[in-house]
Amino acid sequence: MKAATRPEEAEPMRIASLLASATEIIAALGLRGNLVGVSHCCDYPAGVEGLPVLTSSVVDKAAPQAEIDRIVRAHLADNAALYALDTDLLEKLQPDLIVTQALCDVCAVSGEDVEAALGAIASKPRLVNLEPVTLADVLKTIHAVAVAAGVPERGEQLVMRLNARIDRVVARVARHETSPRVLLLDWLDPPFMGGHWIADLITLAGGVDVSGLSGAPSRRTDWDEVAALQPDYLILAMCGFEPARTRADAALGEAAAALAALEHAGTRVRIVDGNGLFNRPGPRLVDSLELLASLIHPLSDESPSSRRLSLR
Repeated sequence: MKAATRPEEAEPMRIASLLASATEIIAALGLRGNLVGVSHCCDYPAGVEGLPVLTSSVVDKAAPQAEIDRIVRAHLADNAALYALDTDLLEKLQPDLIVTQALCDVCAVSGEDVEAALGAIASKPRLVNLEPVTLADVLKTIHAVAVAAGVPERGEQLVMRLNARIDRVVARVARHETSPRVLLLDWLDPPFMGGHWIADLITLAGGVDVSGLSGAPSRRTDWDEVAALQPDYLILAMCGFEPARTRADAALGEAAAALAALEHAGTRVRIVDGNGLFNRPGPRLVDSLELLASLIHPLSDESPSSRRLSLR
């Protein structure tokens, strides 16, 4: 008779992540080795790019921002998918857990597409949809992923560590008497104000969010409205773009003229990483908070890496 498998000999959970922030959460929970597939956007922590890629996009990231915006709007108007899911590969990988999102069709493969693919997977995976709209929600999703993966205590410990870092930022900025007016843009052509958890980050960093979008999606705006809001700091965190690409785009056309006028009027323009930071609802939102606090409440020992993020 075959001996019963002891608990410690059980097969490790196989996890497929269809979202960059979910991959970061899974890795932060110590489950990097359980990942069997990721999305085309997953690039952190280092090495996940080598895993099987389960999604693809119709959007060319190298295209001008205006062209990307046009393609996205056209697809959404026609209810056409921006992302494709490799269902054959997903079936082959036989995951036990799939982590995705149902918050934003612009950000990742739709939750409906994933649910439609579940019937063909013999392993009958559990599906976890993440839909955070505030920083508090993001911390809750970390715990939800931990529970689904069978490591709830790791989720509790990770959230505790992240909250301790948040508390340290709040305590530091509380010593400042001023609260700068801050606006974050997550797109330049056309300009979009960052929504969802961005207002939380600005407030916790000791600033005043002037977008009015707390918990709400990003919103299209124009440069006249940006100027009328009179931000002391304008943070450029282009969704999916690293600082070098944002800096290049900020030097083009209407954006260049508008940003120059804002700087002339006294607004401090700062460029940050909109790919790994600020726009990914995972553990590195706390990194984003720490960076934002150092930008709008700089210390004498401000890190050189922070200073290099300025527009000029």
